[in-house]
Amino acid sequence: MELLAFLIIGASFAGFRGLHWILKYLPMPKAAARNRWKWQYTCVSLVHSVLAGTGALLGVVFFPQIIADPVHFHSPWFLTLVSISVGYFLADGVELFWNQALRQTWPELCHHVVVAICFTTAILVHYYLGFMVVSLLMMLNSICQNIRKLLLFSRKAPSRAFNMASWATMVSFVIFRLVPLGWMILWLSQHYHEVHPVLVVLGIIGLFTVGVLSIIGAVQILISDVRRSRHCPFTSGHKETPETRFCLIGEQVAGHSSTLRMRN
Repeated sequence: MELLAFLIIGASFAGFRGLHWILKYLPMPKAAARNRWKWQYTCVSLVHSVLAGTGALLGVVFFPQIIADPVHFHSPWFLTLVSISVGYFLADGVELFWNQALRQTWPELCHHVVVAICFTTAILVHYYLGFMVVSLLMMLNSICQNIRKLLLFSRKAPSRAFNMASWATMVSFVIFRLVPLGWMILWLSQHYHEVHPVLVVLGIIGLFTVGVLSIIGAVQILISDVRRSRHCPFTSGHKETPETRFCLIGEQVAGHSSTLRMRN
């Protein structure tokens, strides 16, 4: 089991690193040219969000037993899904380390390290894979968040599409991020006596890290979009003016960190 998991992790790591490389040579919207690396980075994040989010949702739908017993119940589907995500977070961490200043990315790197440790521990001890799959439901929120970011880089903000992505981000944040986080915290508090103390501590650290970064990111995005709706009103032609140019540039600077922080 461990050998298969580490083979999947290695393949996932290579695949996502390769995707970063391929995107460098693919066409992109002209409006996003000045944010080329951020565009490519967000595209890779979107691919993982779709794979992990839909995979986790299918896992919960077809294997509802994980809600009753997230510790012992597991399947090859869960092992594959968790292993792919470990590979992604490792690849994503390398990308951040090489392309961004440490003072800007240390919260995201800490998040990636904590999540990778939690996921890898579940693989090694053969338990808690169901628990990890439930946590991947948060990636459904990340799908909306990444689409919002790509629209932003493409200078589609403000627009109807961007407004829809913004609302979807907030709604999915509550449904697919806060609800799973709340359920995991509640389950851990009720069953702490059934879990090894080391794993309880590891779970608390992981949930606290993801929860705090998620809430901070959501608040920053909400404030940013409220400001835009007041100062950058949507027009059908969307002609660029000094006012809208200021809003776009300001969001690109302020919104990048919030987008990264909300990702699981």
